[in-house]
Amino acid sequence: MSESEYKIADGSGKFLQAVKDGRRMKDAQWSNGRILLSNKRIVLAGNDGKRNLPLSEVQGLSGRYDVNQTVAEVGDYVSIRMSNESVVLVSLGDNTESFESKLYGALLDQTELQVKHPAVKGGVVTDEEFERARIKVDESELSVAMSNGSFVSVELDDVGSAEAASLDVNGEKKPVLKVEHTIDQDTSVQTYFATDSHTASILESLLTKEAQKSQGSVELSETEKRVLMALYSGVSSFEIPDFLGMDVDEVEEIFERLVEVDVLEEVRKRREVTMKTRGRNIASEAINEE
Repeated sequence: MSESEYKIADGSGKFLQAVKDGRRMKDAQWSNGRILLSNKRIVLAGNDGKRNLPLSEVQGLSGRYDVNQTVAEVGDYVSIRMSNESVVLVSLGDNTESFESKLYGALLDQTELQVKHPAVKGGVVTDEEFERARIKVDESELSVAMSNGSFVSVELDDVGSAEAASLDVNGEKKPVLKVEHTIDQDTSVQTYFATDSHTASILESLLTKEAQKSQGSVELSETEKRVLMALYSGVSSFEIPDFLGMDVDEVEEIFERLVEVDVLEEVRKRREVTMKTRGRNIASEAINEE
């Protein structure tokens, strides 16, 4: 390694090339070996030699590429999409998720971009301007350090959507990622991230993956949906029994069930909860169906 290169992660695992020059490799087989991540590249070292994947050529991290049964049988792997239309799969067993988080960090940490926060608050467009900022990724949040000294925290498990667009940013057309999340526990906002197309692609991979987690289907009863719609409309969790004419114990049981299925988040014991992204999505859909 050069003086400017340093190691971020190092472990044993397996890897294979699932797509080469845009063509799926149906006969691909896993190779066992060492997987090293630095601030400049991913090194895959096995019995057949060593392969380098420059981080500058990583276009994003994708979903599953089960090109054959051998690949499909592996429960967890990272799909790395390269600029040459190739996809390389990497698995480190129980450490795969941690490796993926560190890889996103290597790709995005300390990247300078322009951020508008909040661009939309409570459904209302604000008059905030784009400001210079730097970002940092860890396993639970995207931290944004604004040039004015303030900090924005985007909780990854609270991302509702990440929509790519092209907008005018200080007189220049740029790729922009519109990210819906919450602040102050239950206020829905959109934060705009403007940057170059490569960084935008990586950031979109991260935030879209998190948004998709919150959109998984959950079977709820009509009563549970009524509780969610009331919370979504601004009714306090303490006021739900009187508002819906329900027994206090029944409401508490519903809260417990919705916390278990990752729709609500418990703030403190005894009936105080706040909505998570999945809950907002379900409530919004239920209201639209009324």
